[in-house]
Amino acid sequence: MNNIIEARGLSKRYGRTVAVDNIDLDIPAGRIVGLIGPNGAGKTSALKAILGLATFEGKLTVLGKNPARERASLMEEVCFIADVAVLPRWARVWQLIEFTEKIHPRFSREKCIGYLKTTKVTLDHKVKQLSKGMVAQLHLAIVMAIDARLLVLDEPTLGLDILYRKQFYTNLLNDYFDEHRSILITTHQVEEVEHILSDLIFIQEGRIALDCTMEDVQARYVELMVPPERVAAARALRPLFERVLFGRHIFLYQDADRPQLSELGELHTPSVADLFVATMSNGAGESTGGVA
Repeated sequence: MNNIIEARGLSKRYGRTVAVDNIDLDIPAGRIVGLIGPNGAGKTSALKAILGLATFEGKLTVLGKNPARERASLMEEVCFIADVAVLPRWARVWQLIEFTEKIHPRFSREKCIGYLKTTKVTLDHKVKQLSKGMVAQLHLAIVMAIDARLLVLDEPTLGLDILYRKQFYTNLLNDYFDEHRSILITTHQVEEVEHILSDLIFIQEGRIALDCTMEDVQARYVELMVPPERVAAARALRPLFERVLFGRHIFLYQDADRPQLSELGELHTPSVADLFVATMSNGAGESTGGVA
């Protein structure tokens, strides 16, 4: 399988501040990848390098191109959605469609208008007349009408209510994603994207702390919930992380003996959010295979 993004020794510095610290990265085609990290972890700097918006050190190719040198041709195959407020508020919907049609050779007016017919957005609406949820629908309609190989989403549903957020990702999966396209998502709302991700990358202090498929998460990580009298026995099995919920102790293990753990309590697959908290609490490591 070809990689759409390959990075070796990718670094980005702002003066003495290291935003991205010598990371290696491979993102295959036909995957939905979550790039998750706390504020200041290096997510935005990595995205800027991938989109050709910032210089970098090391080697980076996106769809076989150097984004810093070949950004114009790269953008014919890449779409980017950040906060929906980036659309000009003075423009009418038909003007945005005409503009996109003129500048993007892979844009389909028919597909865009067809999607908008399923919403309350009309061609004569001005962006400033639309709710934030409707603007998100408009933005998504434009993007889904572009035959791009890579879609980059940076907090795309920030500020939207739960109905619009769920609709956004449902439309993305049903009307856009296929085995020929790839999606890279950064978000703090990890619970909302967990069910659509195929791959998971955690970044902390500019370094990769976790890089695995969602299948690997299910196979390698397990949570054990135990009553107070079995806490000591559970701790003796060297968990990666421990938390307490309503008086029950929950332990996270990697590559553990599940039959042995099941004798102590209930086993569960950890959520992405719980795995993220454990990873960040234990500090970023150099290994890309597990929580360090």
